[in-house]
Amino acid sequence: MSAPPEVPEIVSRAFDGARRAGYVSFCRNETGRLLATLAATRTGTLAEFGTGCGVGTAWLRSGVTDDARIVTAELEPRLARAAAEIFADDPLVDVVAADWSTLLDRGPFSLLFLDSGDPSAARVDAVADLVEDGGIVVVDDVEPCAIWPPVSYGRVDPLREEWLTDERFTAVEVMVAPDAAAIVATRRPGV
Repeated sequence: MSAPPEVPEIVSRAFDGARRAGYVSFCRNETGRLLATLAATRTGTLAEFGTGCGVGTAWLRSGVTDDARIVTAELEPRLARAAAEIFADDPLVDVVAADWSTLLDRGPFSLLFLDSGDPSAARVDAVADLVEDGGIVVVDDVEPCAIWPPVSYGRVDPLREEWLTDERFTAVEVMVAPDAAAIVATRRPGV
């Protein structure tokens, strides 16, 4: 059996920063590898709502090419400072210490990673117009569900149902680990 793939150096630095800050709620490696893969296909501006200490941002950065840039927003100033330190010398990453809504005028985005913990930031109607035609949205921290309609904690999960049925997007729930899923949605052109 082979060892798991190495974690990119920028991601290791972000993990170290999160530990120093005492922050334990960060992007999982499984989701991170998905983000890096998707970022490698994008040009233009990628965005993240909910930076934390920058682990998800680091995964995006590990995949992004030089013809793209990343802007990420974190509401808590202490966490935003920790993330900004990691990317201080990186001209492709801009860490903003503010609510996700401050990025509304920076779109449209070619990839949008929703990891803010603010359910309103993950609603389709809140972000649909922020994504360019053919752009990708990744909604993190989705509890896996094997039935339809989608049920979470014994009740219908409206967020999952929104993303999987909205006519503006083609979407799929992707299992990233036995206990974790993400929704990946692509904006349909002209819809």
